[in-house]
Amino acid sequence: MALQFSSACNFALSHHRKGERIRAVASDKVKIQEDNLVKLGGSDLKLTKLGIGAWSWGDTSYWNDFEWDDRKMKACKNAFDASIDSGITWFDTAEVYGSRFSFGAINSETLLGRFIKERKQKYPEDEIAVATKFAALPWRLGRQSVLSALKDSLSRLELDSVELYQLHWPGIWGNEGYIDGLGDAVEQGLVKAVGVSNYSEKRLREAYKQLKKRGIPLASNQVNYSLIYRIPEENGVKATCDELGISLIAYSPIAQGVLTGKYTPQNIPTGPRGNIYTAEFLTELQPLLNRINEIGQNYNKTPTQVALNWLIAQDNVIPIPGAKNAEQAKEFGGALGWSLTSDEVNELRDLASKSKPVIGFPAEKL
Repeated sequence: MALQFSSACNFALSHHRKGERIRAVASDKVKIQEDNLVKLGGSDLKLTKLGIGAWSWGDTSYWNDFEWDDRKMKACKNAFDASIDSGITWFDTAEVYGSRFSFGAINSETLLGRFIKERKQKYPEDEIAVATKFAALPWRLGRQSVLSALKDSLSRLELDSVELYQLHWPGIWGNEGYIDGLGDAVEQGLVKAVGVSNYSEKRLREAYKQLKKRGIPLASNQVNYSLIYRIPEENGVKATCDELGISLIAYSPIAQGVLTGKYTPQNIPTGPRGNIYTAEFLTELQPLLNRINEIGQNYNKTPTQVALNWLIAQDNVIPIPGAKNAEQAKEFGGALGWSLTSDEVNELRDLASKSKPVIGFPAEKL
């Protein structure tokens, strides 16, 4: 998922004492169908075709109406448990989500680590995968900065390693050192796979080439991608991922809730989202939203499930919608196990192309 660029350089890391270490093992409680698993790029890592984004967990700068309390924390914990119960077993977080970096209340990594620990005390055989990210802040230089940040993340997560470690956005400088740091993390056994986020085609090719020299695959590129934000199809990123065997992880896959159908010109999103998804924009979007709803009714699926399935149908795309409560998590699970027809996929793209594109993350153009 994204981080608001305006606050990306106003951060100060917080550190937590290392706690009990947890090792994920195979589960016989939650049965994951093999056809709902996908190999992440050229790595050996297999993940469910849909993950859960934890951008909103602990955040008070963009989500949660700028407030955080025990009720919201409990809702996030319920979302975590419901995701696993629904067959979605991997979670995407970042060191800056909910941290003092982004004026948050509590670090998303800390919450995720706590949830994993509590879950595994009850169900020790559950398999849970974690993806987190390195913030390419201007004062962070060299490969060691990546390793240091990763170890801090592991401390907050209370884990010995994570499945996927990503560069959150390209740095203003020092990118070669960051890529070297990713390679070092793999070789030291701290991560199973590495990826990038918000990378352009040019930067993607450079990172892929640099890691390939060490025999390490660039497993993924996480970018903003949805029915109403198809820039990765237009700027060469999707085609490059397909060409090089890099999985495209799609953040904001339901356009921060807009594709769920819950918002209308008379009911726009709260907070900063209201400045992006305006009444005018939502008016133009109604034909698409209406058709999504109609198609969903034919499959006995919700608009959210249709929008997520549309992304899965693009091949080599793994959506990571953000879940703030159990109801959302359960709904996301319903996007798996069925498929839109090619005609429906094309029809929705054509309808979506008639609305204005929404604002993306500026780092995509760095």
